[in-house]
Amino acid sequence: MLMWTLKGLVAAPLQLLASVGAIAGAFSLILFFQAVFAGESDQIVAYIEKSDADVWVMQKGVSNMHMASSFISDWKAQKIETVDGVSKVTPILYLNTVMVAGERHWFSFIVGLNKGDSRAGPWEMAAGQALPGPSEAVVPAVLARLANLKTGDQVSIADRDFRIVGLSENTFSMANSITFIAMDDLSDIMSTFGSFSYLLVDAEPGVDPIALAARLQSDVEKINALTRAEFTNNDWKIAMQMGLEVVSIMTIIGGGLALLLIAFTAYNHVGQRERELAMMKAMGVRNRSIYASIMFQIGVITTLAFLAAILIVVVAIPLTAWLVPQITLRLTLDALFQVGTAAFIVSLLAAIVPVRKLVNVDPVTAFQA
Repeated sequence: MLMWTLKGLVAAPLQLLASVGAIAGAFSLILFFQAVFAGESDQIVAYIEKSDADVWVMQKGVSNMHMASSFISDWKAQKIETVDGVSKVTPILYLNTVMVAGERHWFSFIVGLNKGDSRAGPWEMAAGQALPGPSEAVVPAVLARLANLKTGDQVSIADRDFRIVGLSENTFSMANSITFIAMDDLSDIMSTFGSFSYLLVDAEPGVDPIALAARLQSDVEKINALTRAEFTNNDWKIAMQMGLEVVSIMTIIGGGLALLLIAFTAYNHVGQRERELAMMKAMGVRNRSIYASIMFQIGVITTLAFLAAILIVVVAIPLTAWLVPQITLRLTLDALFQVGTAAFIVSLLAAIVPVRKLVNVDPVTAFQA
C-alpha cells in the first residue's frame, strides 16, 4: 500500500506539478492579502505606537486621532505636568488636510512639533533632518518618491510653501501620510494660539498608565485621558471605517476563493484515481488504508504547495514594496499558521468526499470497461 501511495504521487509528475502549482497559487493569494492587511493595520496607527506615550490626553468627547479635532488650553498642559506620576508632557498640534506635493494632492496628517523637541517627531529617517524649523517640513520618503521630490524641494500646506528638510520612513500608508512641521507654523495655519491638539504624557517609572489616565481625568477638567493601548484601538476602529475595512473584505473574499480552489484541486486529484481505488478495494485493501493513503498524498501535495507559496510571497513582498511603495506588507507567523491550518483542513475534507463515495462502490466496477 505504501508503494502504491508513493507511486500515486510520482506516476504523473506533470499532474503533481499542476496540483501543487494550483494550490500554491491559492495559498499565495491568501497570504498576500493577509500581508497587505497586516501591514496597513500597522501603518494606520504607527504614529501612536511609535510615539510610545504612556497616556494620550485630548479634548473631552474626543477618543481618537483619525478624522478628529481636539483643542486643549496650554494651562491644562501645565497643570498636567504637576500631577503625581507624570514624568513629562509633550504637546503637539494636529491637522487633517490635503497637501500639494509634486503637482498632486495628498491627504496628510500634519503634526506640529515644539522647537527642539523630537519626542513626538519621526522615529526613523531616510534622509535629512528630523526636526523642521520655520517654513520647513519633514515628509514621508515614500511620498517624496511618488511625487518625484527630494530634500530642498517644496510642498504646499494650506496655501503656504514649506521646504523639505527631511524624509521620514514608515510614515506613509494607503489611507494617509504623516508630515511634520514646526508648531508655530501649524498654529498660524490653524489660528489656535494658546492651545494644543494632544498631549503625550510619559509616566514616571513604576506608575501604572491605567491609574495615571484615571487620575488625570479626575484632576483636570474637560479632558479625556486614554492609555496608548486604548487610544490605538480606538484609532484602528476609525481607520477600518475609512478604508482599511475594504482590505479586510478583499482578504476574506480572496481567502474564500482560494479555499474553493484548494478544495477543487484536492477533489479532482482523488477523482482521477477512481479506477485505481476501486481496484485496490477489489484486491482486499481495507477502507481505512485507502483513506490513509489518499490523506497522505493530499497532505504531501498541500505541504509542497504551502512551502512554494511562502517562497513566492517572500519574494513578492519586497518586489511589491519597490513597485508599489504606497502599500505596506507584513507577513506574520499568525497568518502562516491560520492560513496553513485552514487550507489543510479544507483540502483533507475535500479529498474525503470522493474517497467515501468510492469505498462504498462495488469493487467489480473496477473491471468493467
